[in-house]
Amino acid sequence: MKYVVLVNKSKGTNLGKFDIANTFMSRFMGLMFRRDLERGLILKLPNTRSRWGSAIHMFFMRFPLDILFTDSNKKVVDMISIEPWKTYTPIVPARYVIEMEKGTINKFDLDIGDELDFTSDCI
Repeated sequence: MKYVVLVNKSKGTNLGKFDIANTFMSRFMGLMFRRDLERGLILKLPNTRSRWGSAIHMFFMRFPLDILFTDSNKKVVDMISIEPWKTYTPIVPARYVIEMEKGTINKFDLDIGDELDFTSDCI
């Protein structure tokens, strides 16, 4: 299966392998109904999404997540750790929503303003 490698360019750390959700249906399904998190997910949102259109929900999720919201330059503009059955609207519109295992924000010392990149080193 294809994946991308997510890197924090600001701190020089590799955050691991992530799948990409870039179609309506893949974004709609996201990580819902999964029993565990094999790898994180990057949701690529349309350019025209507003702040409200960048919101996420945790309905039908079985585990908590850390979420990063980035702009079109892949700069972190908001982040949250969130439990199942909650919703969240970022403080500014996002182009990418990055869903990952809870604890990742602290583990990799992620901050608002960090510049991320994902490469297509796919297998």
